[in-house]
Order: sequence, then structure tokens, then C-alpha cells
Amino acid sequence: MKIATAAEHYAGMKAKAEQKINSLQEKTLIRVGAATCGLAAGAQKVKDTFVEEIKHKGLDAEIIEVGCMGHCYAEPMAIISKPGFPALCYGHMDEGLAKLLVEEFLGNDDPCYEYALVALEPNDIFPTFSDFPRDAYEKKIILEHCGFIDPEDIDHYLAREGYASLVKTLQMKPEEIISAMVDSGLRGRGGAGFPVGKKWTICRNTPSEIKYIICNADEGDPGAFMDRSVLESNPHQVIEGMLICAYAVGATKGYIYVRNEYPLAVQRVKTAIEQARKKGLLGSAILDSTFSFDLEVFEGSGAFVCGEESALINSMEGKMGVPQARPPYMAVSGFWGRPTVLNNVKTFAYVTAIIKKGAGWFREIGTEATPGTAVFTLVGKVANTGLVEVPMGTTLRQLVFDIGEGIPNDKEFKAVQIGGPSGGCLPEETLDIPIDFDSLEKAGAIMGSGGLVVLDEDDCMVAIARYFLEFTQQESCGKCTFCRLGTKHMLDILTRITQGKGSLADLDILQELAEDIKMGSLCNLGKTAPNPILTTLRYFRDEYEAHILEGRCPARMCKDLILYYIVPEKCTKLCNVCVGSCPVEAIYTREDGLKAIDQEKCVKCDNCLKTCPPEHNAVIKLSPPVLPEE
Repeated sequence: MKIATAAEHYAGMKAKAEQKINSLQEKTLIRVGAATCGLAAGAQKVKDTFVEEIKHKGLDAEIIEVGCMGHCYAEPMAIISKPGFPALCYGHMDEGLAKLLVEEFLGNDDPCYEYALVALEPNDIFPTFSDFPRDAYEKKIILEHCGFIDPEDIDHYLAREGYASLVKTLQMKPEEIISAMVDSGLRGRGGAGFPVGKKWTICRNTPSEIKYIICNADEGDPGAFMDRSVLESNPHQVIEGMLICAYAVGATKGYIYVRNEYPLAVQRVKTAIEQARKKGLLGSAILDSTFSFDLEVFEGSGAFVCGEESALINSMEGKMGVPQARPPYMAVSGFWGRPTVLNNVKTFAYVTAIIKKGAGWFREIGTEATPGTAVFTLVGKVANTGLVEVPMGTTLRQLVFDIGEGIPNDKEFKAVQIGGPSGGCLPEETLDIPIDFDSLEKAGAIMGSGGLVVLDEDDCMVAIARYFLEFTQQESCGKCTFCRLGTKHMLDILTRITQGKGSLADLDILQELAEDIKMGSLCNLGKTAPNPILTTLRYFRDEYEAHILEGRCPARMCKDLILYYIVPEKCTKLCNVCVGSCPVEAIYTREDGLKAIDQEKCVKCDNCLKTCPPEHNAVIKLSPPVLPEE
């Protein structure tokens, strides 16, 4: 059957999807953000309240669950599109606000603008964000549809021209697809930044009757949720990218490797695969063409090292999840010894847009060396946490202060930890460097998969380095001696320093060990594990010296180097809040009726500091641990 039939088949499918979605727009439509972030904040209760109140009042409205809108600081969120009104986005939702909106907006045409975060501009069938201050800095390619479509209804994706790139692909030669990837300059977004076109070319040119496509969704960085959010919000864009890749390299089988700690992502990906099969978009003779390709979900067990491609392949084959020496590379000999393209979730999500709009369009975004965008999870000590997508070349300062709107509680910025647990800690002097693979590497950090943690004046950089090293040390598979023993030795040294028991000689040992581990480790877990230590030694050496020479933690974070003290002049005799908050009864009443802390009993839980009334502010945290005279 001619390829034109595939286009006709798709056109009919898309028309039905648009008709279905357009019918929703004829009545009030409520989108509730129901990705993991929204559900954790109470989105299910908000949705249930909408359902109950609308049914109780006999109103005509449709409620659907959508994915992550990116504004995680404002969860739970809901978008209400009512005929005759602009689409309105509401944040910080609760059951009370849901009831109010049903009563006033749906029932009485009062949109309650005082509770709306922003009015959204209509975009054909779907609205889009455009009025948030951060929108001036964002460029959404991967996240374009996230938060606006129902991830468990393929018609929502089809109505937004989903799978149109696949139809275009079926009318092209495989070599043309790969050429487009090469020309686009797309580099893998899993962390290593390997050119996508080069990887696909190697796989295409390697002779084999069987080839595989694998999507690496084994995201395990602390504070990172980019891949999870994409799979929960728009899994079809990833599936379409994998289909295009399979057509280009000649593969017929694929897997999406998702850690089983992401149950919602697993569920939505499985649903998407099943719906795509029913539409003839997966399986044999896709869209009545000669192209066949099918997908399965493989649930990983959560080992961080399995994010490394050879360890991932080993785990899929039932072996121990440890990395292997290379060559041969995956594109030549991967899953079951067959040529395999293994790319990250975000990488496959870009493919659809590149085929649709062209390599030249993609090249115009970002920098010359690193075209396109970067997706980050903005977390930590920042006012507006969330998921953002910005052009490569955007600065860290713009991310933290223009998009994240700075540091809350009038605290001073100290550093950003970028690139996951194996990333680097960069100080304020580096905030104006452009975000791309090469610039971050020169600064001592890595792009990683997109985790970005903001730190303020209350964060001790020695303790932060120890925290991330402890994570990578525990996640080390133990295969390499340098990684297995070297990271443990570095962790012991950092522990001693945070306890005030270190020496200046320890800093030289840390530097030497870090460089040896980078050189001697087989995979990138070991090669990058020392980055937090190297960057903190480079940019925050004075904090290490304060711990060692003065027995003092400048940030008052290391428990062995701080104490809590109640200032007698500020303490009020009749106030017993701190006494009730102490879990170990370390706070007692002195003879004069004021409170004091028994330092022998104190476990430094911070409860007394948090609960002391702000008008008193009698509890303070001190370092070094020298008790003021009573």
C-alpha cells in the first residue's frame, strides 16, 4: 500500500480527535494538574471536590487530569476554560477554593480573579501560558504540551498534531532522518551530551537483522524529576520520537526503561503504548505502511548506577547492574549483543519537533555548540520551584533570579549544585556563565540530566559535598576499586572535617583522591562522583579551613560544631513553647524562671529555634561550640 495511505489514515484519525476535543470546548472544561507533584500537594482531593460540587449543583462541566504545568511551587493547580471567558489558571488550590469556584465561576459567572494566578491565551483548541514573568525566558519544546493535554487520552495528543512527524518520517528515506539529526546538532540530554546523529549513524550502518531502541528513564538524581514529569504529562511525544528513531536505524523492537519507583509514570506510559497500538501507531504495518515497531515497558529496580547505559543493559538481560568496559559501544553491540540506540527521555522528545520543523529551526535555538533547550528542575532555596525549559545559553543567574524569583526569606545566595549528585557546586561569581555542556565543564560542573539545587547562606558547602558524596558512594556498584574504596575514603575524611576533627593535610588528600577516582573509574558514576568535592575545594576552601582551623561551621549546619542557646534577656518566663517542642527534655527552667538548654541532652533537632515566637527570638544557633556565660 502506498505511503500516501498512511497520511490519509492519519488525517482521518486526527480529524476525529479534533472533533472530540472541540466538543469539550463547547462547555466548561477543568484541567487539574495531576502529575506526582500535584497529587502530593492534594490534587486528588481538589478534583474530587470539583466532581462532587458540579454533580450536586447539576452543572455541565468536564473535568480531566493533566500533567505537570511546571509551576510546582503553586500546586495543586487547575485551569478553568469556560465559554465567554479567558482560560484562567488557579494555584494553591484546596477543597475550599474548588467549592468557591464551582459556586461563583461556574454557577454565577464570577471568575474570582483575585484567586487566579494568570489568564491564559487561547491557542486553537488548547490554551498556553504567556503572562508569567518567567515565560519571557522559557522556550518550550519538550514541555510544550505538558499540563494542557490528558496524558491518558491519545486523542489529546493527536489533536495537537501528535504523530504528524511520524507520518512525515514514513515519506522520507531513513538516511534523510539521520541527516536531519546530524544537521540539527542535537546532543543527548542524559548527561554525556553525545551527538545523536552520530549514534544513530553508527547503529544504522552496523549490519544486523535485529536492532533495538531503548529509552533510558532511570532517573535517580536527588531533586530531579524531569523525565518523570515528561512521561507523566506527555508520554506520546517520547513514543513518537522512538518510532522515528526505529524507522531511521532499522529497528523493530523497543523498550522504555523506567524505575518502578515511578508508578504513575509507569502506568501512563503503559496506557499510552496500548492506545497507540489500538490506533495502529505501534505494532505491525504501522498506519498501513511497511514499517513495524513495538514497545514494552521494562521496570528497573531503582539502582542509580543503572542510569549508565551498559549497567542498564546488564540489568535488562538479568545480570548484575554493573558497567562494562567499552568498546564495543551500544550502537554496535548493545542489548543481547545487537546494535542498540539508547537515548534519554528528553532526547527522544526533541526528535518529533526536529522532524516537524526542521534541523535549521532547531539550530536557531540555543548556542552554536549546543543547539536547543535545556530542561531543569529548579529546587532548593528558591522562591518558585518547578520544571523549566530554557534555550541553551541562558545563564544560571536568569534561572535562579528571573525564573525562580530569587532566594526566599531574605537570605543570601551561596551556590547552585548543578548536574545531579555528581555535579558541581558553583558560587555567585559563576552565575553569568551560559548554560551549555562546555561552559559548565570549564567551571568544574556538568550539565547532567538537568537537576539544579539552589543553596543559601544557611547551607554548609562541606556538608553539602559530604551529602552528595554519601549518595554516590552508597550507589556505587563496587566494581571499580577506585570508586568503591576511594569514595569511601573521601567520605570518611569529609565526615571528620564536619565533626571538627580534620587537618589541612586532609584537603591535599581529598584533591589527590578525587583526581585519581576520576581517572581510574570505569563509568561516569565514579568519574563524576568527586565533582562536588573538587568544586567546593575550588570555590569554598575557606569553609573547609574554618572547620579545620577554628572548629567552626560558618553556616551553622554541622551538628557537631554548633549548639543552641537561649538568650536570657529575650526569654519570657511565662512562655513554655520551647519546652513542649523539645523531644528529649533538654530545656529546663532556671531558678530565675527563665529557660536554658542542657547541652548534654540536646540532640540539635532545631525544634526550639523553629517554635520560639518571632517576637521573642530568644533561641539562637551558635558556632563554634563555646557556651556563653549564663
